[in-house]
Amino acid sequence: MLNLNTELLIGILRIVVLVTILFVWVVRYDNIRNEFREYKLPKWLRDLVGVLKITCAVLINTNENAFILVGSGGLMILMTAALYTHLRVKNPFHKMLPALSMFSIASIVFFFFS
Repeated sequence: MLNLNTELLIGILRIVVLVTILFVWVVRYDNIRNEFREYKLPKWLRDLVGVLKITCAVLINTNENAFILVGSGGLMILMTAALYTHLRVKNPFHKMLPALSMFSIASIVFFFFS
C-alpha cells in the first residue's frame, strides 16, 4: 500500500483535472470555439470533445476504480488527439503544454488505479 502522501497527491491531481477542464470548457468556452474554428474542426466535434472531457473529468473524481480508469483512460486518448491536432497545425510547443500536462496527469491517475 502506498503512503498517505501519495494518495493525497493523487487526490489533488484528480481535483486539478476536474477544475481545469470545467474552467476551460465552461468559463473560457469562447476560446475553445475560436480554437476549433481556427483549426477548421466542425462544431459537432467541438461539442462531442467537450462532453467527453467533462464526463471523463467527473469519472476521475468518483470512488469507483473502474470509473476512474475509464475517465483517465478516456482523457489520455483525448489528449493524444489534442497533441496530434497541435502537431498537425504546427502550433508552437507552448500551445501543446496544456494537453501534454493533462495527458501526464491522466496517465499518473490511470496507473495509480490500475
